[in-house]
Amino acid sequence: MTQSPATRVRTRFAPSPTGFLHLGGARTALYAWAYAKHHQGDFVLRIEDTDLERSTPEAVQAILDGMAWLGLAPDEGPFYQMQHMTRYKAVISQMLADGTAYHCYSTPEEVNAMRERARELGLKPKYDGTWRPDLGKTLPVVPANQAPVVRFKNPLSGATQWHDMVKGPISINNEELDDLIIARPDGTPTYNFCVVVDDWDMNITHVLRGDDHVNNTPRQINILKALNAPLPEYGHLPMILGPDGEKLSKRHGAVSVMAYEQEGYLAEAMINYLARLGWSHGDEEIFSREQLVQWFDSNSLSKSASQWDPKKLNWVNAHYIKAADNHWLADAISPRLVALGADPLKIDLPQAVELLKDRCETLVQLTEASLLFCGAPVAPDPELVAKHINDEVRRAVADFTQGATEVQWQRQAIGALIKSVLAQHQMKMPQLAIPLRLIVAGTTQTPAIDAVLEIMGREAVLKRLRSF
Repeated sequence: MTQSPATRVRTRFAPSPTGFLHLGGARTALYAWAYAKHHQGDFVLRIEDTDLERSTPEAVQAILDGMAWLGLAPDEGPFYQMQHMTRYKAVISQMLADGTAYHCYSTPEEVNAMRERARELGLKPKYDGTWRPDLGKTLPVVPANQAPVVRFKNPLSGATQWHDMVKGPISINNEELDDLIIARPDGTPTYNFCVVVDDWDMNITHVLRGDDHVNNTPRQINILKALNAPLPEYGHLPMILGPDGEKLSKRHGAVSVMAYEQEGYLAEAMINYLARLGWSHGDEEIFSREQLVQWFDSNSLSKSASQWDPKKLNWVNAHYIKAADNHWLADAISPRLVALGADPLKIDLPQAVELLKDRCETLVQLTEASLLFCGAPVAPDPELVAKHINDEVRRAVADFTQGATEVQWQRQAIGALIKSVLAQHQMKMPQLAIPLRLIVAGTTQTPAIDAVLEIMGREAVLKRLRSF
């Protein structure tokens, strides 16, 4: 099964476009991408869109958008299975001619009855091979006006074995497997068959996918063997569980990758966090995309399910926000500010970002914090005003306002002015800083008040102070 060392590594991500790109799929795509890049190979994107009832153009676009946001650009593709129907049907015709597949006229009701009889006998419920053309067997009379399905002639004995890249050696007895339907009555090929032909045609050498596909793998291996096609190596990734240990679902929060983009998570943070959900390099928690590619090794993939931890994701995202370039962050939040009715051009937004980003875990939080400087003025709570502002404070604020008309408008000079007013009125910092925050920001808590005032600008600060 193992490919020759000279074979170029080729991996693929093959989602079905029946919804958004979910977190599990994104992790699978990331691992397949990282494995290919680690081995200087190729990463292929294939859209498995043969389920016409559930596949939609919107779902295709959602997958492409998610991949683009994460920066998982394919080396080839996207390819679409619906464009390969002629190829699939040609392979099926050849298998019928070779005797590795056959027409089956059993109705769905008849197959269900076969399975029920097997259950009653304590056997595995499966198709009983009524139409399987074995040596010396007489087949039933072909019913009139009934389109058949095409079934793969699965081996009746022995075992299908492979060394899983994640789980290790796996062996499935062939007698446990049905003669798989590979084409429906209308001639449309089925999922497991299309996957096999595509992996063969695209020279896929390594298949990383969720462990819900383990049962498909022996069927696909047997079809590949029947076609005398090379076998890829398979690795089945354990699922991602929610914080409560149950299968990750909407009740745990967003499961769509693009929902996290909307909620203000950075793509690099999501890549970093997803990579650690089932893979590790020692105790490294924070690493770049380049380091991931350098270190990625299937031997370090976990055999156990991973647990989604929103707090850990927020910690990782906060790290990337703190490390990000201020101008890049400003560009990232500007459209969000405009959508909230603010004017980011009113201030030096990169300067504001520098002051605020250490306090924020997401771009949404950073956007909301930036409203302090470029959003509409917020009126202070009258109860807070009554608590913190008395006549003496008003006199101090008036003196600060007078000084603010003349002082050089930079943080150091503003800070010196505040200290001068405090000394003049024999007050402590909170006695003036809190009232200033209330008047100019409508809140008692902000970053350093001298820095806040500098970014707000002299004109806006004086307007708020004088209108109080």
